[in-house]
Amino acid sequence: MVDLCLKNCKLVPENIECSVGIENGKIVSITKIAPKSEEEIDIKRNIVLPGLIDSHVHFRDPGFPEKETFKTGSIAAACGGFTTVLDMPNTNPPTNTKKEFLEKLKIAEKKSVVDFGLHAGVDDALEIKKIAELKPASFKIYMDLIDDEHLLDIFTEIKRLPEDHLISVHAEDKDTVKECTDKMKSNGSIDPEIYADARPPLAEDIAVLKATSLAKQLNSSIHICHVSTKKSLDIIQEAKGENCRVTSEITPHHLLLDASYFKKCGNIAKTNPPLRDKKYALGVNELEKIDVIGTDHAPHTIPEKEKIVWEAPSGIPNLETTLPLLLTEVNQNKMTFGDIKRLLCEKPAEIFNFKNKGKIAEGMDADFVVVDMKKEGIINPDEFKTKAKYSPFKGFKVKGMPVMTVVRGNVVMDNGEVFENSGKIV
Repeated sequence: MVDLCLKNCKLVPENIECSVGIENGKIVSITKIAPKSEEEIDIKRNIVLPGLIDSHVHFRDPGFPEKETFKTGSIAAACGGFTTVLDMPNTNPPTNTKKEFLEKLKIAEKKSVVDFGLHAGVDDALEIKKIAELKPASFKIYMDLIDDEHLLDIFTEIKRLPEDHLISVHAEDKDTVKECTDKMKSNGSIDPEIYADARPPLAEDIAVLKATSLAKQLNSSIHICHVSTKKSLDIIQEAKGENCRVTSEITPHHLLLDASYFKKCGNIAKTNPPLRDKKYALGVNELEKIDVIGTDHAPHTIPEKEKIVWEAPSGIPNLETTLPLLLTEVNQNKMTFGDIKRLLCEKPAEIFNFKNKGKIAEGMDADFVVVDMKKEGIINPDEFKTKAKYSPFKGFKVKGMPVMTVVRGNVVMDNGEVFENSGKIV
């Protein structure tokens, strides 16, 4: 007898109808006939996907509780079908020392309703060594904040560690961003549309070329976050062909929106890197070259977003919109379930070395999201669980929505209602 049985599940793309047996948080059986169980949930032939893994969130905890906390952020994740999230280090204080890493770990263990990992910031060499012992998801480098000499030093120091460690990269060249931003500011404009020119495609393309060149030189493993230009993706593909250990991430907004949304949404659409003009932007037809979709869930308050473009912070909350938007693409035959599983389940688990997540198979963690492909809705930020009640996707019609999220055999979301659960570090 198992602890829990999910009966009448539909697995895709195989179109298999089955029952999934769960015991001690693990998948123990996948059978046509439902096993005897302490508890049984009828999935009613809805599609069951592996729990989604978000490699890129900003939960602002500690330091910015008015924007988000691990509690509110993880609840938003559960409502969006995410069972594992990886939090970025730009909190206050930043997660770039062993002490602060352990402090954030305590916060996450206390508050998170989904499983989690932590990216580490980079500071001095000694702290890199100390944090490495705690096995961060990656070391995060913001190239728009450091010069080339410091970049080389960081890559070199991480390479010297006794074990291989992944480097996640925000790829925008510092000098190019400064030069272009200064030029745009000198024009005196405060039109949000000008922001795309302050951080042009060239800034990203240069940074991606620098990062991949260093990775090849040192045989480092790197992950390029929020790729937004065709040229950057071409550079990454070329580097892969030269045996560079590089992977790529795209966000929902860089995948589905373009620079015209600055005019439609103002600073609500402001993000780094910016949304791109259509001639530079990526789309679903490039997904086969992309490794993962990361939400880059980056919440702020609405008063902050209402400031002038140079003062308004960059960031879009995406945890609750991503899966409905992508399922809509599936319903419109622009994407497949195979794409979603690869980009949000299998490949993130592989890149970040989560051996028990990302697939529905015996022995794996019992992490699932149940989706109703017929359920329709309209994206309404007022209904978000995140503290950030805004979105450039406001008003988008969606068809296909998450209706249940299960983390290690525990139902954490059922039709929008969230239940207590203790997330664990992965």
